[in-house]
Amino acid sequence: SSNPLVGTWKLNIAKSKYNAGTAPKSSTTTIEAAGAGVKFTVDSVTADGTVRHWTYTTNIDGKDSPIVGNAAQGDAAAVTRVDANTTRTAYKKGGKVTVTQTSVVSADGKTRTNTSKGKDALGQLTDSVQVYDKQ
Repeated sequence: SSNPLVGTWKLNIAKSKYNAGTAPKSSTTTIEAAGAGVKFTVDSVTADGTVRHWTYTTNIDGKDSPIVGNAAQGDAAAVTRVDANTTRTAYKKGGKVTVTQTSVVSADGKTRTNTSKGKDALGQLTDSVQVYDKQ
């Protein structure tokens, strides 16, 4: 695919930084082409052992897309494209923005860096830079 987001991305905990919130034990995001847009599938294990699995499909048009599963960020995601390698996601719970995330795929396509700020749907402060390696 010509979309640099598409692929399987594994969290590199050693390269990631958590100013607020706790690093998960593991996290993998699979992004696949879906019609005019992409489908995100996230599988993670939190620091306390909670298993999270959630998915959403978006056309990257800034419109809310429902999240299916147990995402801590909320129940919807609105994704916009900033440039060829950058997207911005507003996660929402009940229509209110909880977490804003900017995602940048490196020029070589091997890493994806997510900068997240806000409070998740559970009220936990989120301020992190997560580095994912393409698998």
